[in-house]
Amino acid sequence: MLTVNLAPFAARRARLLAAMRRGVAVIPTAPEQLRSRDSHHTYRHDSYFYYLTGFAEPEAVLVLVAGESPRTLLFCRERDPDKEVWDGFRHGPEAARATFGVDAAFPIGAFDEKLAELLADQPALHFSLGHDAAWDARILAALNRTRGMVRTGVRAPTEIVDVRTELDEMRLFKDASEIESMRRAGQVSAAAHRRAMAFAAPGRHEYEVEAELLHEFRRHGAPAPAYASIVAGGANACILHYVDNNRPLRDGELLLIDAGCEMDSYAADITRTFPVNGRFSPAQRDVYELVLAAQAAAIACVSPGRSWDAPHEAALGILVQGMVDLGLLAGSRDGLIESGAYKRFYMHRTGHWLGMDVHDAGEYKVGGAWRPLQPGMTLTVEPGCYIRAAADVPPALRDIGVRIEDNVLVTGSGCEVLTAEAPKDIAAIEALMARRL
Repeated sequence: MLTVNLAPFAARRARLLAAMRRGVAVIPTAPEQLRSRDSHHTYRHDSYFYYLTGFAEPEAVLVLVAGESPRTLLFCRERDPDKEVWDGFRHGPEAARATFGVDAAFPIGAFDEKLAELLADQPALHFSLGHDAAWDARILAALNRTRGMVRTGVRAPTEIVDVRTELDEMRLFKDASEIESMRRAGQVSAAAHRRAMAFAAPGRHEYEVEAELLHEFRRHGAPAPAYASIVAGGANACILHYVDNNRPLRDGELLLIDAGCEMDSYAADITRTFPVNGRFSPAQRDVYELVLAAQAAAIACVSPGRSWDAPHEAALGILVQGMVDLGLLAGSRDGLIESGAYKRFYMHRTGHWLGMDVHDAGEYKVGGAWRPLQPGMTLTVEPGCYIRAAADVPPALRDIGVRIEDNVLVTGSGCEVLTAEAPKDIAAIEALMARRL
């Protein structure tokens, strides 16, 4: 049985209950997913559910009842010695209640009937309607059962509120336990990138480098990558979500790796780009230094009170001027930004929220304006430049793709780069790869 630090989960439930004021919230975990025939994908819980419970088993639901006497109820699988022989330990309701600090726990088989009773005379149901059709039907059926009690004087909720609205805002600000998990995920992922740099060489395959990443993740206790690793050599680096990872690495090319592990259910998301042979060519150096300068300018804008959009605007200005200087674009920097011509070589924005999900929960605008950064927010900073081969592209620059990405925590006085242990200065990269040889 796990030993769980209950305090962060209890505090989050209490905050959500206070925000609800009255009503019932239903937060189910993710279902198991069939991979083929009777084989399942490795299970991963729902982020909202886990954020409030710390409970990682499938077939579970959290119910919060707000009001003068707030309650937290967990529905989960019962103990089953026969199934546990095949599939492993189950807490069961009694142990789950004691281990995870909820007020009461019940068998999952009792959920539908119990929910109809819990909804009686409640003003609102808080649920993520529209997220999962099967759960929508199940919840609406419970509502109808509650409505069927009308002759006994019972009223059903008249309002359905999207529970994700409040939870997204909560998840946007990381508490101390979350920050520690994200630091650890960043450190392990940075070690994996160092391992990949030390291993990559002409003649090896992208999937061999991916195997080194996975080895380092698991060696340090990470259960899985946070997302499908991108290991993209040469022209593949110009494909933003390239995941085939099956091509041999060639002398004279760059290798772009976008990979991070998940630690304690929190993601790291790092991108590094480096030469397969260990030495940047002059053209590769020019593009790399441009992207590195753009990233430095963006990170310098990550501080309390600055707009979410400030890092992107800072990076974009440097990138577009660099595209002009390299002969990729012609015209004024401001004119090229206004027209969007730069999107041929830089087609994404400079970051996203990061947390339990790689593209984490949270709004980017409030009241139509980019929201200000505040302490506890975590984001990626990831400018890039992707130069596909074309007749109007200088030959030395063709098929060069560079992205540099770090995970950044907004602090009270500025920011902390959680993934700084992954080398990104040219001298540091070349020195690490030289030791390999």
